[in-house]
Amino acid sequence: MNDQSTMSASGELITVIIGAQRFAIDIQLVREIRGWTTSTPLPNAPDYVLGVINLRGAVLPVLNLAARLGLPASAAGPSSVVIVVDLVGRTVGLLVDAVSDIINVGEGEIQPAPVIGAAASKGLARGMITTDEGIITLIDMSGILPTVAQEAA
Repeated sequence: MNDQSTMSASGELITVIIGAQRFAIDIQLVREIRGWTTSTPLPNAPDYVLGVINLRGAVLPVLNLAARLGLPASAAGPSSVVIVVDLVGRTVGLLVDAVSDIINVGEGEIQPAPVIGAAASKGLARGMITTDEGIITLIDMSGILPTVAQEAA
């Protein structure tokens, strides 16, 4: 269930493109944006985990954000982008098709996300932002990494 206090939050968001849809991520979570490099697959990883890459000597897990959101997985290629984010004390990369823009969202511009869909993607949409170009889904980044209980299920 959405907390109404999160719907009145304001600030800068980075918008990304996945397929034909636009999504937004809180810019304060973003450490850097980099081009795609081939990843090393991890055995027995969930289908949305592409593998790991070397980030200045550190091993960085990379998630296919489209697949994690329950959409058809994005094909990693030379034009793909990896957004490096800090999530709950962990640094991960998120594969997206492109970075679109940085937007400022004011008080009350984020509407609650409808509560429908599969249990696997439940809670990943924090809210919706309507613009002249269409609707942008604000991703709840706290749900991107599964908990140990979800992984065991």
